[in-house]
Amino acid sequence: MNTLKAGDAKDVEDAVRAAVAGDQPLEIIGHGSKRSIGHAMTTNAVLDVSALNAVTCYEPHELIVTVQAGAPLDEVVSLLDSRNQAFAFEPMDTAALLGVRSGRGTIGGMIGAGLAGPRRIKAGGVRDHLLGAHAVSGFGGFKAGGRVVKNVTGYDLCKLLAGSWGTLAVMTEVTLKVMPKAETERTLVLNGLDDVTANRAMTAALGSPYDVSGAAHMPHAALTAARGALAVLASTGQAATLLRLEGIAASVAHRGAALAAHLAPFGAGEFVEDAVSAALWRDVRDVAPFAADGPLGVWPVWRIVCPPASGGAFGQALARETGGEVIYDWAGGLLWAALPPSVDVVDAHAASLRRRLAPLGGHAILLRAGEELRRTVDVFHPQAKGVAALAERVRQSFDPGSILNRGRLTRTPIS
Repeated sequence: MNTLKAGDAKDVEDAVRAAVAGDQPLEIIGHGSKRSIGHAMTTNAVLDVSALNAVTCYEPHELIVTVQAGAPLDEVVSLLDSRNQAFAFEPMDTAALLGVRSGRGTIGGMIGAGLAGPRRIKAGGVRDHLLGAHAVSGFGGFKAGGRVVKNVTGYDLCKLLAGSWGTLAVMTEVTLKVMPKAETERTLVLNGLDDVTANRAMTAALGSPYDVSGAAHMPHAALTAARGALAVLASTGQAATLLRLEGIAASVAHRGAALAAHLAPFGAGEFVEDAVSAALWRDVRDVAPFAADGPLGVWPVWRIVCPPASGGAFGQALARETGGEVIYDWAGGLLWAALPPSVDVVDAHAASLRRRLAPLGGHAILLRAGEELRRTVDVFHPQAKGVAALAERVRQSFDPGSILNRGRLTRTPIS
């Protein structure tokens, strides 16, 4: 496969212009850590933007960072950490789940995938923190947004890039909002709740005035498949429901005691503090129980979004009917399901899963699967006719020739 290595933004624009002129589709990569997500692309050329890896502006007092799209995410996170700051949306590290070497994720990949962590319920997602972008579409280079929130006028085009999986434009530089890290954190752990009861407990916690920043539930079977911090919780022999509080120490202590009292009808909880708490939530963020090198590593993994109030009942029924394992984030609004392969069910339960999701208005992405399965199943949730038509008009307004990552989102590439 022909690989074009871009050294700067002009190289990216020249490569895209040449591809458009020659009707030659391009696969866009940084370090390729998420190449196995989505359908096989219809291309024999790769545009590598990993050399665009500089932090071009970091203003800690203004809470913004401007960075090139190929910059390694780990290095940017480390830079922010040195100033006691972070991305509030907790970008997910998919390395363990997908079975690739850690540290290969890039800022561009983070935005293109749009996968946020447990704090999504409080802080919003990637798109909510993207202030501006320089990018190259099928029409050439453009700039959207800026370096402050009030820069945005008219259509906020840069938001469309989040979760677009590289199908609209090639990002070269982006500006993101950052936030101070919390002084301390603690997690209330409730043991022994079934999925539906845990769903009710998480809903009660989020509906309380105690500013919960994470709400997750781990059935015991999932805990036994985990390693690290979550694996320690398996020693109780019970499921664990996790509720996180963050802020200054005095506030966290006060809110923690009040939250425990508020949730007393669900049982007595135990607190874990700071470093242990942070490790637990990293494991939740990165779906540690379903890691590729773990006992469930050969099972396809679905990322399912549904109304939080429906999550417990839906996940419990799904696990029972498929023999799979389910874990819950976002208070039941985000489910991760590892479903066992079967000779009788060759579509990884896609048809039945999506049929059951339809009445709830949810959607599901087959985030981890082998190439053969991804050729026979819609990886991304099929859109309603009207939504699909709108999405296609948006795509054509950026890339009318379908040059960028052609075929990644659909099994029938647009010609």
